[in-house]
Amino acid sequence: MYEAENGELALNLAKDKIMELFLLDVNMPVMDGITLVKELRKLDKYKTTPIVMLTTESRDDKKQQGKEAGANGWIVKPCDPEKLLGVLEKII
Repeated sequence: MYEAENGELALNLAKDKIMELFLLDVNMPVMDGITLVKELRKLDKYKTTPIVMLTTESRDDKKQQGKEAGANGWIVKPCDPEKLLGVLEKII
């Protein structure tokens, strides 16, 4: 498991490593989560990798932006750990 303080560091880390799943927030410094999803989807090795947004953002327009960017799931915080596991099981 890897962690990054912001979207730009996450993208650089993803370029150097192989990730099997991404759990991202929309609101991150330097590069927001939706931009990060778009950048990850440009990389061949992450074209089909599951990406889940775990965020306080609950607006439908934000969810639509995430979906259009390539996110596979959207969970609003705070969330029940069982709900998170259920979403991850469906995606994986």
